[in-house]
Amino acid sequence: EYPFHRRVSGFTSSLRTSSAETFIPTSTDLANSLHRPHQKPAILRKISAAQQLSASEVVTHLGQTVVLASGTLSVLLHCEAVGNPKPTISWAKNGEEVKYNDRLLLQPDDSLQILAPVESDVGFYACNASNALGSDSVSIAVTLAGKPLIKASRATMINTESPAVTVDIGSTLKTIQKTNVSINCQVAGVPEAKVTWFKNKVKLSSTQHLRDGLLLIANVSLSDQGLYSCKAANLHGEVTESSQLLVLEPPRPLPYLEDLTEVLSSAGPRTHSVLTSPSGTKLIVSPGSSALIGCAVDGHPTPNITWLYSGEPLSLRHQQLAAGRILQILNVSDFTDGEFSCLAQNEAGSLTQVMSLAIQEYRWSVDKLTACSASCGHRGLQLPQLRCLLDGAEVNASYCRETPKPSLQPMACNRRDCPSRWMVTSWSPCTRSCGGGIQTRRVTCQRLTAKGSSVPMSNEACALVSKRPVDTQNCNRQPCVEWAASSWGQCTGPCIGPRLAVQHRQIFCQTKDGTSVSSDQCSSLPRPLSTQNCWTDVCGVHWRVSLWTVCTATCGSYGFQSRRVDCVHIRTNKPVMEHHCSWRPRPANWQRCNITPCENGTLLGGGQAEWCRSRKGGRVVSQKHSTGHC
Repeated sequence: EYPFHRRVSGFTSSLRTSSAETFIPTSTDLANSLHRPHQKPAILRKISAAQQLSASEVVTHLGQTVVLASGTLSVLLHCEAVGNPKPTISWAKNGEEVKYNDRLLLQPDDSLQILAPVESDVGFYACNASNALGSDSVSIAVTLAGKPLIKASRATMINTESPAVTVDIGSTLKTIQKTNVSINCQVAGVPEAKVTWFKNKVKLSSTQHLRDGLLLIANVSLSDQGLYSCKAANLHGEVTESSQLLVLEPPRPLPYLEDLTEVLSSAGPRTHSVLTSPSGTKLIVSPGSSALIGCAVDGHPTPNITWLYSGEPLSLRHQQLAAGRILQILNVSDFTDGEFSCLAQNEAGSLTQVMSLAIQEYRWSVDKLTACSASCGHRGLQLPQLRCLLDGAEVNASYCRETPKPSLQPMACNRRDCPSRWMVTSWSPCTRSCGGGIQTRRVTCQRLTAKGSSVPMSNEACALVSKRPVDTQNCNRQPCVEWAASSWGQCTGPCIGPRLAVQHRQIFCQTKDGTSVSSDQCSSLPRPLSTQNCWTDVCGVHWRVSLWTVCTATCGSYGFQSRRVDCVHIRTNKPVMEHHCSWRPRPANWQRCNITPCENGTLLGGGQAEWCRSRKGGRVVSQKHSTGHC
């Protein structure tokens, strides 16, 4: 980008000087500058009367417009500059450095020559002069007679600090709010072109832009974003160039984050939530719990969020929700006490918000003792009471299971002589298991010393302290009982298989003298069966079969034989009704036989007449026919 306030801002067929132009060196200035010790570069601008340069060989200085004609063979652009040290001259076309070739030549005097110019040579040529003290730049338009030409830039400029910025049309500008933006549309054309401005294809009023193709947008805001277009038109046609204006808003903190509330509502009861802030917040949690850390920021464009822990980026295994604005920590025990931070960045700037994590550790405490195990004697002990604490409050001991337990040393207590007391042995076994018995034990008066020895004392010494325990008592006074059973009943049931008929009897509880009592009193004794399988004479049957009869044919497909099938009693071998054997499969009483092809000319039945067969009522009947047909 080159400052336009030191050069002619508008080039058309009639050249004019910008109202902002304050210095144009003359020949006298150039001569005097040679005696100055140090001087910034200055390019000589030769302003002549309005003219159209269209000869076959055009020679011109900067500050004029060259209109190419069909007979133009050469264009020579002069660039004279002074300065101390001597300036270095370079050429650019439409903002890009000129690439010299066999048609674009850099002459020894730093002039630029264009041989056999073509339409692609049309554009704005800038001569740039620079030395250690600064630089200067002046443009000249090379155009065709007819359609206007706009000097366009394809640069992208990002402004995050300056209160005012100027860009050429065609460039993309990204700037912060409240900036004063100027978009320069430099036009060349013969005849002079009229400039019209548009925003998002809607024409802007004349009050919104200044003279000489310069559009001013003061104190820009988000509503000023859009595509700004400059249209230059004359009698021969029109051309349009556009610039995109994007208004940036650096990341800024928000007081709340709606997404965090929604995610927390579906999280578990041991999930904590906290928002980061520029000044820092703090979250105190218990080990093993979960946490949701929110990064409530806004900006334009939407900032990208990066999460860090102790200044280092977090690994991807920690889940990020709501487009990275929420960091989910499933188990805070994966971290030690430290600082989480979210870095919000966009093209306008960055913002860091922090949150400090403090984990309350579960720990064992031995600040209390258990009650003494004895009131006297030599065995009294007290153990330190082990408690699991979190922030001074006792919690379930399971929370401390991963924390090593401290060593517990028992402490002696109540080590003194005991008063005289009755000592008893265990009861002897009962003399009877039921019906009432007796059991006894030994009762003595003794005194236990602090050294653990037992000293016999008189019964009177113990009687002063307590009543003497009994040494005899009754036992097993419950009556003696047993299970009794009646005789088995009749064997009944259908014959669906051998020995599947059943018979029953009654079972009851009674005393030894035969008195019936509740069955509950016999519940400890094994109970006899009340049902069993039995055998009935009716079920003692089977199917009896006779031998097969002779086959009715020696060949063919009509031979058959039969046999007798009867249901008989196993013991008597006498026939009974068939339904008594129905629980067994009934054997077949006829079958086909000799099913083989017969020789030609041989009658069925071994030369005899064929027997015709039919089934009627379960019986086999035969009928002889002399023709051999049935």
